[in-house]
Amino acid sequence: MPPDPYCRTTCAAARCGLSFLVSDSMTPTRATSPPARIPATIRPSTRGTISSPPVKVGIVVPYSWSFWGAVVEHAELQAGALQRRGVETRTIMGNDPPGSFTRVLHPRLGRHGEPPPEVIPVGRSVIVPANGSLPNIVLSPSCVRAIRRALGRERFDVLHLHEPMTPAICIATLALARVPMVATFHAHGALGWMKIGKPAWGFLADRLDARIAVSSHARDTAQAWLPGEYEIVPNGVLIPEHADAGGREHRILFVGRQEPRKGLPVLLRAWPDIHRRSGARLRIAGADPLAVRLLLSRERVPEEGIDVLGFLSQDDLTAELLAAKAMVAPSLGGESFGMVLTRAFACATPVVASDIPGYREVMTPEAAVAFPPGDERSLADAVVDLVEDEPRRAALGAAARELAIERYSWDDIARRLVEIYERAAA
Repeated sequence: MPPDPYCRTTCAAARCGLSFLVSDSMTPTRATSPPARIPATIRPSTRGTISSPPVKVGIVVPYSWSFWGAVVEHAELQAGALQRRGVETRTIMGNDPPGSFTRVLHPRLGRHGEPPPEVIPVGRSVIVPANGSLPNIVLSPSCVRAIRRALGRERFDVLHLHEPMTPAICIATLALARVPMVATFHAHGALGWMKIGKPAWGFLADRLDARIAVSSHARDTAQAWLPGEYEIVPNGVLIPEHADAGGREHRILFVGRQEPRKGLPVLLRAWPDIHRRSGARLRIAGADPLAVRLLLSRERVPEEGIDVLGFLSQDDLTAELLAAKAMVAPSLGGESFGMVLTRAFACATPVVASDIPGYREVMTPEAAVAFPPGDERSLADAVVDLVEDEPRRAALGAAARELAIERYSWDDIARRLVEIYERAAA
């Protein structure tokens, strides 16, 4: 008799130091015996028996609700789009309430308040440097018990995991769940935990019924570790009902956290030249204001003409995009897609972005202006030329909005996701 798959997963997890996943729910049993040691709170397998379309989808995110990021934003917008199609959703993810360790260390980062009722918090996060970014990942073994309870209580028809090989929420869900599972791979570039846990990942990935990548670059990264078939479904974007590239404020916008790969220092070094030649203002959204001011001091860049906005709500960010003459995305690499670009496209806001693989897949010459990554002189020239050329801005903005509506509408993407869920459950 071939080895039981859960036994293989347990052994692999133990070899990789993931012993917190070895629980009663994964204890192997003989084929002739009922799975007596699987807790009653875990739903028995329903593969092939769910309703069509699925009526309840669990979205699983390894990061904290409290700290905004591209994957967190994607999951929130995905939930809203699925709900508009009549699909009930709950999101399993981390949360860092006031007074928690990460909140005390980083009081100005992220968003405050309580997550909405459809979010199921299962643990607190820590900042883990990865791929030029600083995500807030839940690593506490205590999340396993909370995930087990949530899976038993919610009785999902399908689970949709984001970054499924990221510890600990997604790994625990892969090990514990007994329903069809779909996963979206977002990352482009090397991830340390993929190397550390490589012996176990293949066993866990075998539990996936469908694999999605947000771009060809994300697919290539995932296939290097987990060979197989991937369907490309891009990140969706909120599309305002009205957007016009004309009548904008005389300012440009940067959107992103203060992370090495986002390239904010490149823009700041170019800023004195841009400000002197164009007279425009720079608005910085998403980054910690104190971190930005420290960066300005380190780069010896005066604050003249710069507004640091900090974290913005979705509505406030849309308002900033609709008001700006251009958005600048000077990332240095490590981007698999470019959600911030498509967000600007939807608002008919012209984009000046670094020519890196992840952005190249999203940009077209008709919708954006590219410059060599890290080249502050080229960046300054591109921004000044665009700000001073209203007909060109109008043409770029109109083409960008048309591109967003055609390729990145969340309503269309939600329809594709429901089709994938149905196939996964068949």
